[in-house]
Amino acid sequence: MPGRYDQYRKLKSAAMSAVTVACALCVILPVVLVLTHLVREGVGALNVAFFTQLPKPVGEVGGGMANAIVGTFALLALALVVGVPLGLLGGVYLSEYGSERWNSWIRFGADILNGVPSIVWGMAAYALVVVPMKGFSTLAGGLALGFIMIPLVLRTTEEVLVLVPNAYREAALALGLPRWKIITHIVVRTALKGIVTGVLLALGRVAGETAPLLFTAFGNRFWSHHLTEPIAALPLQIFTYAISPYQEWQDVAWTGALVLLMMVLLASLASRMTVSKNRQIQL
Repeated sequence: MPGRYDQYRKLKSAAMSAVTVACALCVILPVVLVLTHLVREGVGALNVAFFTQLPKPVGEVGGGMANAIVGTFALLALALVVGVPLGLLGGVYLSEYGSERWNSWIRFGADILNGVPSIVWGMAAYALVVVPMKGFSTLAGGLALGFIMIPLVLRTTEEVLVLVPNAYREAALALGLPRWKIITHIVVRTALKGIVTGVLLALGRVAGETAPLLFTAFGNRFWSHHLTEPIAALPLQIFTYAISPYQEWQDVAWTGALVLLMMVLLASLASRMTVSKNRQIQL
């Protein structure tokens, strides 16, 4: 009987392992297929001109998305300026201050905001910035992306700060340090790598957003020199080229999608590397 039961247990364990492997393959296979197709379609137009030249009119050979690449970085920089300070301060408040009841409502609101479709954020930025300024602008696009980042950074910052052992805080209090110094010099510094990881993940989340930029940045085929001008961005340029009837533009759209994916992948890898170096606080 014990031998028969052991065989049944091993058979059941092997069957469940096979099911989990099959489920994992079902998840990974579509991603691999998408990446393979993207690389096959996008590598053809990937050259130096893609990173150094402006888009060319239909019928002209060459051209690139240099303005869109620079515009994407400009929008992400504005999003960092808007989203990181507010999200960081909100996470510190939830972790170090406030009552449990009030904090639970803030967490609930942040979770709801995380689930809001990005196009709604674009409409909000349109009403708050584009309409009063009477024009699309880089500033409006950066604010829209920054709004999306705030709840993401807030929740990740709180989770990371909670992982800092209370013994650090108690030791600092025993030495007579004021609370603000404990938070800034001990708690935040200990969790700094985790906070950076959350910020990088939030950047990867907003880097590929197109819908909010349609209402705010609008797009531009040339260079933008002021925050009050419309600006190009990779998601916008990809969207415009992908829905066009011209094969040349569609080929460039595939290349733009590949470059955008590589940017998001690099941000994700950077966050993974940051986490791997922060094992001492069990991230």
